[in-house]
Amino acid sequence: MARAAIVGAAGYTGAELIRLALGHPHMHLVAVTSAADAGRPVADLYPGLAGCGLVFEEPSPDRIAAVADVVFLAVPHTAAMPLVPALLDAGLLVVDLSADFRLQDPAVFERWYDAQHSAPGLLPQAVYGLPELWRDGLPGARLIACPGCYPTATLLAAAPAVRAGLVADPHVVVDAKSGVSGAGRTPSAGTHFVAVNESIAAYKAAAHRHTPEMEQGLARCGLEEPVVTFVPHLTPMTRGLLATVYLRCEDGVALADAHAAYVDAYAGEPFVTVHPPGRMPSTREVAGSNRAHLGLAFDERASTLIVTCAIDNLGKGASGQAVQCANVALGYEETAGLDSPAPVV
Repeated sequence: MARAAIVGAAGYTGAELIRLALGHPHMHLVAVTSAADAGRPVADLYPGLAGCGLVFEEPSPDRIAAVADVVFLAVPHTAAMPLVPALLDAGLLVVDLSADFRLQDPAVFERWYDAQHSAPGLLPQAVYGLPELWRDGLPGARLIACPGCYPTATLLAAAPAVRAGLVADPHVVVDAKSGVSGAGRTPSAGTHFVAVNESIAAYKAAAHRHTPEMEQGLARCGLEEPVVTFVPHLTPMTRGLLATVYLRCEDGVALADAHAAYVDAYAGEPFVTVHPPGRMPSTREVAGSNRAHLGLAFDERASTLIVTCAIDNLGKGASGQAVQCANVALGYEETAGLDSPAPVV
């Protein structure tokens, strides 16, 4: 039984981690922290977690190191960097949900996040936590960098085609929509109900910080010098993410070829479903789960493969994937605590 702690547990991803840890057969949740809510019972902030029995604490690496075996960092970007070295020195498995250790080049991180990386020496040992594509690095890992929600959906959608040699053009277009929970718990003028309800809007077009993470992942899959044009959208739903990826293919590629490549790539994957050709997924069918559903179409006139991936931004896009990675790193069954299907209605 692994003793688990969650830093930044009062946010949406942190609360989702609490929910998953409480139902995990091999984890015992021993500490949850929140600087803003220290001293407040978890059930006071989230009544749906009434069975937790824990109280939010001030974040303290020494306290966490003394009581936990694995720690999940559900903190804002740049907040993980000062915490990770001490937690690793204490022998903990660190699963970081922030962006601090996702990008292998500190200069790229500094350019996109407008902050200097304070622990660049740890980047080479950070394992990128997307098990379906890079599972081999996870067993025994000490530091796991969980992907962003948009890169998770994008890379799952693009990787099989890239790895099968079907893609002819390094320019990849990504159109994605996310629920409002992806913006975090703190409301803003652009995310409160009146602004979001009955509306959909693009934001940070061609300027979103997940762009270099997508390019890094595509390059690792074998696409030479990829360039991603990424346009995210905010949609009037609580949770869910739908990414549609456009891949210009080699001459002669057909939908049947591409679909076969995807079925083969994800054969046996417990959390990935490839729909029959022409059937596209929806966010409803994955909401509340750690699943990813993929649908393929092919524009013959443009020789372009269109792949849509639906995930839950708080599940496979964040907390569920973090638990999945921890399961592999700790030697548990990969589906432990995550095998509940999405609600049907």
